[in-house]
Amino acid sequence: MRAYLITDPLIALATIIYATISVVLSFFDSSGRRPASIAAAWARLLLLISRVKVRVKNGERIQADGSYVIASNHASYMDTPVVLANLPVQFRFLAKKGLFSIPFLGTHLARAGHIPVYRGDPRAAVKTLSRAAEAVQEKRISLLVFPEGGRTHDGVMQDFKEGAAYMAIKAGVPLVPIALKGTRAVLPFGSGHVRGGLVELRVGEPIPTVGLKLHDRVRITEEARAQIVAMLQDSVEAQ
Repeated sequence: MRAYLITDPLIALATIIYATISVVLSFFDSSGRRPASIAAAWARLLLLISRVKVRVKNGERIQADGSYVIASNHASYMDTPVVLANLPVQFRFLAKKGLFSIPFLGTHLARAGHIPVYRGDPRAAVKTLSRAAEAVQEKRISLLVFPEGGRTHDGVMQDFKEGAAYMAIKAGVPLVPIALKGTRAVLPFGSGHVRGGLVELRVGEPIPTVGLKLHDRVRITEEARAQIVAMLQDSVEAQ
């Protein structure tokens, strides 16, 4: 998010205001649900300010009272606001540890219960995945994960890491692939300027994990990626 916060003062102001409200509310809500609701409201306002419209397909596959690990392709900093604003579940994120040091944003992430990822430390990474799965079970929340591990630089979707499938199996919740098309056009990689436009969010078939073992994570990671590739291709052909 940092890139476009610098160049759009309205988005920066909205972020500061909503983050402040979120932090204040977090002192009265240890579950993190109120901050998560504030984040969704912030995302809707950001899209409005940016003149970004979102078309959702098969959104009914995700129930508001459900709990999921949601795996998405990652092409733009606009991906997170698009998902936040358009899917009805309570999200938490696995976010780079460095984001927790950013004023306002970092405080919101910590107080809302989002989970820092320690890159470069395999043992810490496994503990992070297990802790995230426990949070999904205990709080009946959902996780939004970008299995590529970062934004694509060239628009080509990268291989998926197995963390999303690992957490879904550990938590015993469905792994839901989603495909985002058009976010790179409204906020290109390396750009600080948000352009208005149409984004499409497609929800794939939820992949059940009850009864699966951790070694099944390879298979369902491949299945999730294949679904996203197919949805992106279908979106291109439909244009």
